[in-house]
Amino acid sequence: MAVPHRDSVQRAVDLLAVLLPPDVEAAEVERVLQAHGEPPTSLSETDLAKLREAARELREVFAASDVAEAASVLNRLFAAYAGPPRLTDHEEGFGWHLHVDTADDGPWDRWLVTSSALGLATLLADCQGPPGGLCASPSCGKPFAHLGGGSPRRYCSPRCATRERVAAHRTKK
Repeated sequence: MAVPHRDSVQRAVDLLAVLLPPDVEAAEVERVLQAHGEPPTSLSETDLAKLREAARELREVFAASDVAEAASVLNRLFAAYAGPPRLTDHEEGFGWHLHVDTADDGPWDRWLVTSSALGLATLLADCQGPPGGLCASPSCGKPFAHLGGGSPRRYCSPRCATRERVAAHRTKK
């Protein structure tokens, strides 16, 4: 069984991956939303601009240097975006789940920040550590989540880790 807050954290990581680069297209974001269970939607240029700003704010959680800084950023996001916690099933039978945004049909940017911050905060509390980080590869810098056990990650993917190990090996020779 999937752990819901981990799903929302992975969704945040996937959305940030497409929203943070400068050449983002609405269709790309819409595909990621659908891949994570959102109904088909058509994002306006205004929606896209607001989502990109929300993504930049969420990136700060991943850029935090330690758990206290990540908690501080999350608390700031909750103060700016969240309303009282509430249970909803969206009147569509998705199953009851917790929201901290103000409405089921609110703007995409507020939904992204509140749902992601809720998942990231839960992960931080569960693990008592930063919920993610930024890829240590100088050519990448993408956010990633700490979703599993083991030692802390430094790279967003095995591809980035391998590329950096190979580059370090070549530098030594």
